[in-house]
Amino acid sequence: MSAEFDVVVLGGGAAGLFAATEAARRGASVLLLERNKKPGVKVLASGGSRCNVTSVLPVHVMARHFGKSAGRFLGHAFKTLPPTAIVSLLHELGVETYEEKFDKVFPKSNKATDVLAAFLRRFEAAGARMRCESRIEVVQRQDDGTFVVHAGADRLSAKSVVLAVGGKSYPGTGSTGDGYAIAARFGHTIVTPRPALVPLRVDEEWVKSLTGIAFQDVAVRLVDASGTELARRRRPLLFTHFGLSGPAAMDVSREVSTREEPTTLVVDFLPDLTAQELERELDRSIEVMPTHALSNAIEGEFPQRFLDVLFATRGVRGAQRCAEVSRAHRRIVVELLKGTRIPIAGTQDFTRAEVTAGGVALDEVDPATMESRRVPGFYVCGEVLDVDGPIGGFNFQAAFSTGHVAGASAATR
Repeated sequence: MSAEFDVVVLGGGAAGLFAATEAARRGASVLLLERNKKPGVKVLASGGSRCNVTSVLPVHVMARHFGKSAGRFLGHAFKTLPPTAIVSLLHELGVETYEEKFDKVFPKSNKATDVLAAFLRRFEAAGARMRCESRIEVVQRQDDGTFVVHAGADRLSAKSVVLAVGGKSYPGTGSTGDGYAIAARFGHTIVTPRPALVPLRVDEEWVKSLTGIAFQDVAVRLVDASGTELARRRRPLLFTHFGLSGPAAMDVSREVSTREEPTTLVVDFLPDLTAQELERELDRSIEVMPTHALSNAIEGEFPQRFLDVLFATRGVRGAQRCAEVSRAHRRIVVELLKGTRIPIAGTQDFTRAEVTAGGVALDEVDPATMESRRVPGFYVCGEVLDVDGPIGGFNFQAAFSTGHVAGASAATR
């Protein structure tokens, strides 16, 4: 079939839904094309199906977490549609929210289905149309500045096209990197896509032997071979059969995946104590219980298995009596608890990545409108851009905000 629209939006995820809705709200005729049977598959999968929609952090703080270049690029979009606007919008749509640890915002129902249903109600109320199971084959720009989108048997004409198909993370949700080829054909530079917010691979057997042990509050630093700090976070950490997972590990994963040289994760298991304070506490504990095992003298809720394995990496026996622990071994214990060094072998692949690092180069997109600087009328938003932030609602917020700006701009072109 053939049809004409003011705006055709490619992709029915968070960015695409917001782009299509905003364009329709401004009076444009809008068609959204989604390759899956239903839109918002990634929305439903997020936060363990609970949907961490955004953060309570101020926009300037949130932008900083994306790095200098991406943070500057996102500044206008975040101010145009800030986290507070997302929360207010959900409340208007009948979805109450609550704040969780680490500045996260979730629906009170803890159901991603409620969030997606609300966004779809808004989409429909705006008058936008959607076509699912629609695979984009070719997007062409005509001599008169309009576009033709070929999707299966459909030939669609549009004044503007919004690219919101996502990156390569979780390809099972439909994000398979198709958008990069579309953007590249229009002359855009594609920064090499790499997995981000993805578990880390570790070859050390002692790490794998601790599979299932988790810590709710550790501080980590990722350093290169010279000791230069690449990233740092204070978040939960999980030991797994392949290495390390949890927000602390996943938040620094982009720095691992975008580098060829070796990296090391330095883990502080007692971030609220200095090394000197820990050493004094350890000395006091050893003095008052000389006949107890060393592992029992350690402050904090550490699993016995963890301490035994960790200490053994430096030749210290957790089962030895406190009275037998030398000063040198006490210092080793402090070093391990305050700065265990774990060589990182790499990251897992896109099938385990929550977002994609890399994508359409930001200097080729106008941050005030999300319009391509290469092709007028072609807009780019969401994860297909070279933007990625940490766990905590940052990437959804980037999708909502850039989608909103793209839709508004496309409708008024």
